[in-house]
Amino acid sequence: METLVLAGNYPGVIEQALEILSHGGLVAFPTDTVYGVGGLAFDPHNIQEIFLAKGRPAEKAIPIFLGDRAQLPLVTTGINSIGQRLAERFWPGPLTLVVPRHPNLPENISMLATIGVRMPDHPLAIELLKRAGPLAVSSANLSGASDSSSVQEVLAQLGGRIPLILDGGRTAGGQPSTVVDCTGPEPVILRQGPVTLEQIQAALFT
Repeated sequence: METLVLAGNYPGVIEQALEILSHGGLVAFPTDTVYGVGGLAFDPHNIQEIFLAKGRPAEKAIPIFLGDRAQLPLVTTGINSIGQRLAERFWPGPLTLVVPRHPNLPENISMLATIGVRMPDHPLAIELLKRAGPLAVSSANLSGASDSSSVQEVLAQLGGRIPLILDGGRTAGGQPSTVVDCTGPEPVILRQGPVTLEQIQAALFT
């Protein structure tokens, strides 16, 4: 497979990405942390392609990225007041919320009854997500390898494994998103990241 690289401001680039996604292909794109690789969240074939491209173990769930908070009801059966407040405060941004998964999502996206959801703070990612709808997205690297902060790093790991990379320049890199379980009466941080416990508490209790 040849991997095409297109500048994010290239005319018609989103349309090309949508065409590839609609035919079961994967697209890598920049986020506010690192580059991600995604496929349509409701297509089990697309999700399986993410596992294959990355060599990702099947027991590891794949998060869902949204382009707008209004897309939340498509991917979760219900988000509590904690999740709603955190989404309002930190999206778009580096915060992943663990919520009950919608039954319409393919079984292979997660072996659990929950799913991680986030809205990245990057204009190219947001434009793609608004047009495509929810995408299943994992970091654009081989499983267990270093995250990719540039197109060159994505190519080094996934070149020949995915059809398209959208070049949005070097990303901020650094820490992956903070992951917060919002399925209980209190928020539980599952992974520390750029959004701190103090910021979460301030959003909920002040």
